[in-house]
This record gives sequence, structure tokens and C-alpha cells, in this order.
Amino acid sequence: MKTYDFDKIIDRTGSGDLKHEVLEQRYGRIDLLPLWVADMDWETPDFITDALRDRLNHSLYGYTIEPTDLWPSVIDWIRNRHGWEVQREWLTFIPGIVRGIGLVVNRFVKSDEKVIIQPPVYHPFRLTPAGNHREVVCNPLRREADGTYRMDFEQLAAMVDEKCRLLILSNPHNPAGITWDRSTLEQLAEFCDSHGILVVSDEIHADMALFGNTHIPFASVSEAAARCSITFGAPSKTFNMAGIISSWAVVPNPKLRAEFYRWLTVNELNEPHIFAPIATIAAYRKGEVWREQMLRYVEGNVNFVMDYCRQYLPQIRPLRPQASFLVWLDCNALRLTQTALVNLFVNEARLALNDGAMFGQGGEGFMRLNVGTQRSRLQEALERLKAAVEACRCS
Repeated sequence: MKTYDFDKIIDRTGSGDLKHEVLEQRYGRIDLLPLWVADMDWETPDFITDALRDRLNHSLYGYTIEPTDLWPSVIDWIRNRHGWEVQREWLTFIPGIVRGIGLVVNRFVKSDEKVIIQPPVYHPFRLTPAGNHREVVCNPLRREADGTYRMDFEQLAAMVDEKCRLLILSNPHNPAGITWDRSTLEQLAEFCDSHGILVVSDEIHADMALFGNTHIPFASVSEAAARCSITFGAPSKTFNMAGIISSWAVVPNPKLRAEFYRWLTVNELNEPHIFAPIATIAAYRKGEVWREQMLRYVEGNVNFVMDYCRQYLPQIRPLRPQASFLVWLDCNALRLTQTALVNLFVNEARLALNDGAMFGQGGEGFMRLNVGTQRSRLQEALERLKAAVEACRCS
């Protein structure tokens, strides 16, 4: 079995990567260690690069059909990893998950209807419907004494009215890294189905459950969930190929599927570009060994962060993620305003993380850390942060 080297430093200079190229624009300086946007600092696995290179060797890039193994590879992967038996007719390509959310908003939510989100949550869940002139209403997660989160069904029942048409679910949750349990998903499905609310479940981090936790696909938990939902997924986070748009949708409900997929088809929004199926098949047919080794390395990085903060940065409390390579840092004990907190990270520690406030209500006092990087870089980041905290005498 091949062993992959996740300690190898990759120089991304000249690749046009977002993580480095927009630092001055977004953070005001370029001398930052970037640990923000959710791609990883490891090479995309060789079996994906080899598959793309093989196709590039045939130097004619005209119109193509979907390879016959595209959807079988997706179906097998979902069954083998998540125990969900997806039928071929339920599946289609979509041009990215955030774009998919925008497509659903425009197709199924009228201009006077509302979209429900559960902050703190991935900010495009708010920005995309709001940018399409739909009202966004919040069902904030309830934070427990131990720092974990749960859904607040009491508040959800109190705030929902006849104009609430869509709920966008983050499953696993970003930024808190929650793998929602079956009973929570069943309760959400029953509520939404009975109230005529469509659920879009963003499951892009599904393959990255950590520390023995398990991802449960929303649509798999009950007939109600299957009836009221559209699921979006992709190999892009798992295999570090976000630049290759390779997302897919699953819609079990035939009436909902016919309406959505017909609209996608007539607008040619469900046709993948030439390289997406090639990369997807390679990932799902050859990627399990790499995925397992990557997850163990991520777990080591999470433990490193938690141990370091416990010993050297007790004012910062990381929430141990159940999935993904993103760590939600509770910095409230520093007793800084959000502006001062961001300044501490950016201008004192020279680190680029995601400002917790961007994730909406409940994000104040937090920062999101991407640990999908070499441990040496992670150690450097934490040492910079320790020095900055000591210098400002935060308490």
C-alpha cells in the first residue's frame, strides 16, 4: 500500500491560487500565513493528476459525453461510505454547490418568500439568497455549556410562517464541524416536510468524518427527508480539487426531481465540463487509501491544535470537529472586540484565518482555522499566535 507524504511543502507560487493571491485585497497585507479558504495545502492525489494527464495527451478537447462509469462510481462511493442506496435517476451534475443553492433559490423560492439558515454557518448560505433578493431568516444553533451546538427546534417552530419556503442545511456543519445525529435529522425532516419547506443539504464535507464519527446523509433518514430534500455533494473537498467543478445533486422525490432537473436540462446547467467526470471517477475508484491517510493526518493536526492551545493558549478554546479540516476557535476569553480580534490575528500574528463574524449570529468572538496543511506550518502559525497574545497581554 502506498504511503503519502503530507509533510511535504508545496510551493503554490504562480498557480493563481485564491488562498495566497488575494491576501492584500482581503487582509491588507501579503506577509501572512494563509489558513483560511477551505482547500488544503497538499498536492491533489497523483491518481487524479494522472487521469487528467492521460486525457490531456489526446490533444482534442471537443464536445464529450459523460463516461459510462461516472454515475456508477458516485453511487458505489455513497453506498460504501455512507450506506445510502442512491438510484441512477436521482443524480445529476451541478456547476458547483453554492451555484446549486442559487439555482434552487431562483427556481423554488418566490421573491416574497423566505430562506432559513442556521448560524453560525457557511456565509454563502446567507449571501446567495440575499443577493438574489430573498429574505433570509435565522434559526440560530444553540450553544451548549461544553461548547458544542444543537439545533433549536423550539425557536424554529416559533419563527416559521407560511412564507418560509427553503431551509439550507450544512451537513456536516461548517464551521463547527458537526456530524448531525440521526434523531436530529429525523426531527428536522419531519418538521420541514409537514410545513412544506424544501431542504437543501450541503454535504460537501461528508467524506471527512473524524475520530470515529459518522456522516448520515439527510435524505436517507426517513421518507419525509427523501420527500422534501435536495442533496448536494462533491469529491472536491475530500480530494483537494475544488478548482475542478465536479459537484452533483441527489433528488429522490420524483415530482421535485422532474421540476428541478428539467429546468437544469433546458438551460444546459447539468452538463459537466470535460475534466470533471475524469477527476471524479479517479477519486471515487482509486481514492480510499489516500482519503484514510489524509484523515488520520488531519486528526493529528486537530489534536496538535487542541494540545497546543491547552498548554500555551488557554484563552483560545478550539472546538474539536467531528468532520472536516476546519477548526472553530472560541477566542472569547481574550475579551477583545471582533475588530481587535481580527487585528490580533492579521497584524500581530500575521495569520489569515476566517473572521468568525462572517458566519453570522453566534460567530462573534470566533475565528475559523484551516488545519489542512503541513504540521510544520501549523506549528509556525500557533507560535506566531502565542507570541501575539503574549505581546498584547490579552486576558
